[in-house]
Amino acid sequence: MIIDLPRFVAAERVYWDELDAALAKLEAEPERRMPVEEIERLHYLYERCSSDLSRLDTFATEPHLRTFLESLVSRAYSVIHETRAPGRIRWKSAALAFPRAFRRHLGAFRLAVAITLLGCAFGWFALHVDPRNKAILMPFPGLQEPPSERVAQEESARQDRLKGVKASFAAQLMTHNTQVTILALALGVTFGVGTLILLFYNGVILGAVATDYIVGGQGVFLAGWLLPHGSIEIPAILLGGQAGFILAGALIGWGDRTPRVVRLRAVAADLVAIVSGAGVLLIWAGTVEAFVSQYHQPVIPYGLKIAFGLCELVVLSFFLGWVGRE
Repeated sequence: MIIDLPRFVAAERVYWDELDAALAKLEAEPERRMPVEEIERLHYLYERCSSDLSRLDTFATEPHLRTFLESLVSRAYSVIHETRAPGRIRWKSAALAFPRAFRRHLGAFRLAVAITLLGCAFGWFALHVDPRNKAILMPFPGLQEPPSERVAQEESARQDRLKGVKASFAAQLMTHNTQVTILALALGVTFGVGTLILLFYNGVILGAVATDYIVGGQGVFLAGWLLPHGSIEIPAILLGGQAGFILAGALIGWGDRTPRVVRLRAVAADLVAIVSGAGVLLIWAGTVEAFVSQYHQPVIPYGLKIAFGLCELVVLSFFLGWVGRE
């Protein structure tokens, strides 16, 4: 019970002001991490002010003071018991969601890799059996000429053929590859059949191109041309295939009696994380292809380009395999 109200207010005002200042700081910086000592102090001030409010209820003649304390205690309660996520995006959490989602569905990624490798083997076999299949397997004008002639043209070029258009060329590459990746995901609605065909077809083209250049004695050129961007671009498309197989698995269920809508909802966040991560990778790959991959020896030595591509692959492997582990 309070006997001397002015003395009570004078003694407790310092704690009220301290709590008010702490709350104002938290409201201004909602993302700030508080040390344990500050958290303990905040909780102590909250409990003390709550006790003061209950003791003040015996004085009906102090409505303004009681209103002030009610507001202060209410604000402190909201801060201490807050359960909603912050309004702004947590970029660190979003970045970590990508490798974690990837590792949760490694089986789907391995399946995407296996199908692509099977397509590569088919492309190699078709070109090995009959070199005339090149016109069918690689319907691209730049790849129809003999590898030795193309390499000679690239290495003897004296002008920058992408001068002034590198940015637009990179944007075209990003757009096309992102469409392929999203298509690989979307084709999962065909219970994975469409995703399988797309990955196999990409593998056939990759295998045929590799066979053509390696048999033609241009393996170093091929590695220097493909590795800088391909070490990121190819895994990104495989990630799209992984997402497609995850979607197909949720649709099929494989003996899971859970309702289909529940299964789809359970993998939705992982699908968004994987495809978003693949999209970021393709932005980087498109930039590298426009500004690095298209320039050959003597402009950029093949050894430097190959080393760069291998370093990218190592960093990507580490990121997907280890970042975000508990």
